[in-house]
Amino acid sequence: MDIEVRTHSALHVLKGAVVKVLGMDAKWTASTYVSGNHGRLTVKFNRKPSEEEVRRIEEEANNKIREDVKFNFYELDRSEAEVRWGDLIYDLFPIPREVRVLKIVEIPGWNVNACNKAHVDSTGEIGRIKIRKIRFRKSKELLEISFDILD
Repeated sequence: MDIEVRTHSALHVLKGAVVKVLGMDAKWTASTYVSGNHGRLTVKFNRKPSEEEVRRIEEEANNKIREDVKFNFYELDRSEAEVRWGDLIYDLFPIPREVRVLKIVEIPGWNVNACNKAHVDSTGEIGRIKIRKIRFRKSKELLEISFDILD
């Protein structure tokens, strides 16, 4: 499995863990970055998380990987996807209004997102997530979580 596919898929697992630990205030993704086994998830948030919260985010993400949960993939009319999941499928970077059919990626009960990238079939294929750095940009209320995928 391509390392960048695994790293990108890890973004969805990490995002679910961030929301589980920090709450719905952290649900809006501002940006993502993937290069090899390194990734960065940036979410809109109002404070720097404690060391304990960061530890719990990493632990929850790795628990979800160990569960080896299947990803669900859908291709739906935009309006149908919005009725089913509401604004949870969106990030802060908009999908152009003229895009009428969305590819949806779901880890049931954990994360759902409109995403047209390639993904692994199940969380167990990702490898372990190791959070390397947390950066909180107070002026923009952005929390950046940098991580690596380890085999």
